Order: sequence, then C-alpha cells, then structure tokens
Amino acid sequence: MLRILVIKLGALGDFVLSFGPFAAIRAAFPHAEITLLTTSPYRAMAETSPWFDRVVIDTRPAWHDFRGIWRLRQALAGFDRVFDLQTSGRSSRYFRLAGNPPWSGIAPGCTLPHDNPWRDDMHTIARQRDQLIRAGIAPVPHPDLTWLSDAGPRLDQPYALLVPGAAPHRPAKRWPAKHFGALALRLAERGIRPVVIGTAADSETAATITSICPRALDLTGQTDLTALGGLAARAQRAIGNDTGPMHLAAAMGCRATVLFSGESNPRLTAPIGRTPGQVDILRAPDLTDLPVSKVAESLNP
Repeated sequence: MLRILVIKLGALGDFVLSFGPFAAIRAAFPHAEITLLTTSPYRAMAETSPWFDRVVIDTRPAWHDFRGIWRLRQALAGFDRVFDLQTSGRSSRYFRLAGNPPWSGIAPGCTLPHDNPWRDDMHTIARQRDQLIRAGIAPVPHPDLTWLSDAGPRLDQPYALLVPGAAPHRPAKRWPAKHFGALALRLAERGIRPVVIGTAADSETAATITSICPRALDLTGQTDLTALGGLAARAQRAIGNDTGPMHLAAAMGCRATVLFSGESNPRLTAPIGRTPGQVDILRAPDLTDLPVSKVAESLNP
C-alpha cells in the first residue's frame, strides 16, 4: 500500500485553507494510507475528517532536543511521498530528517519543488493549488464538508456569530470589544441573536459584549473546532476579525464579514467562501477607526 504523508502544522486559518488540498490528495490516492503530521489543536478535527487514515502530532522539539528530534525522525520515516503544505523553514528541514523521500514543497533538493518565483505573492489557496498541480494532482473546487455541518450545539435560529478574538501577540488585528457590543445590539434589534465564540482567553472580551447587549450568548471556551464548524454552517452570518474561526465560517458557506487592519493583507490571506459574494472584506489601517455603522451596513441583504 502506498504510504503518503501530509504536513500541515497550523495555524487554524491556514489549516482550514488546506481543506481543498487535503481532499485533492485523498481523491488522487483513494487507496493509499495517508498520514497527517500536524499539531495538537487540530488532531480531533483531522481525525473526524474523511481525508486521513492516521494523525501524528508534531511536538515541534527544539533542534538541540536530540531525543525529540529522534522521535520526529521516526515519525517521518517510511513514506513513499510527502506533501509539505506548511512550506516553512522548519518543515522544509524535515525533508532531510525523513531521508529525502519524493517530496512536494520548497525544501532544497526535493524532487517535486514548488519553484514558482511568485509563490509568496499568491493567496494561500492559489499557492497550494499551484503546488499540487506541479506535483501532478488536480485541484478539488470545494471539498465536501458535510462531516462538519451537523456538529455542535443546536441554537434557536436565526443567530449570528461574533468573533472578537485574534492572535494574542497581534492586538492591532482586533476591532474594539465595545464596537462588537454595539453591533450585537443592532443584530438583536433585527431579531438575530448574537453568539460570541472564541477560546477561553476571549471570555473578558465576551463579557464586555454581553454587558452592552445582554441578549448576546457567550460560548467562548465552550466549542471545539468541529462544533464550531457546525455552528457556522447553521448561522445566518459571521462577523469577526481576521482570525481562524472566520476562515472556518467561510468554508462552511456562512455569509461572513471579515475585518482587516493594516496588520495583514487580505489579498494573500482572506477567508475564501463557497459562492461569489459570500465573504465581505472591510479594511481600515487602524481598526479602532472602523465605525460600527459601516460594519452594520455590510450586513444588509
């Protein structure tokens, strides 16, 4: 049996943008044993998906951790082909650790190099599609995500997801919590219940929102990624910062409004929906200057 390794370590938005490539690799090798090397936050979602036979966790040992590197080398050994979808400096070093197998990626000397000189100027979706085409794999337009759509709690509809979080080390990517609270009030006035999602670290932000709009439901820290996929599939709308859950909402077909600051470039990293016009992008160099009224306007049919 052909043994294939796929490498995708994170973060969440990048992991979601790899759903299409995951499905394309499985479609190209329906009878192969496909292993995903990833990090622990994505284990449960990957194991639930139809794309992988095994999921192996990369603990990302320090390069001077000889025992950790030996265990990683054992995990990388014995594959007939490797698709490195992380294409980072770290994952490229895994090529040598794995014993130089047939490798799709950017590792120096690999047999299936993604050598497009414009790869760093391409959106993640286009870059990965181009990488797989060069490796002989046709793209999958939109992967089947029905395995996610029924997950998560059932809420009375209609409701809208609010995603006020972002990477802790990038506070400039966050629209102010009080603005989310004011937007929640407008949603509630329309008969749409605001539902705040995120990790437990976002609970303080959620408390600010619910203090402004008591009708808002705080689910921060209460949904894993699989449950979040189902919640998004049934939501009328998702509004949030440029962060991983917005990519998942867009992938599930949810109408989405994504708020970008000058910290990131939507041309390269914006969430991609399933239909034209599904995702609205609002940009402001400083998100504190993005008025609630402008975001509310984007919610009109």
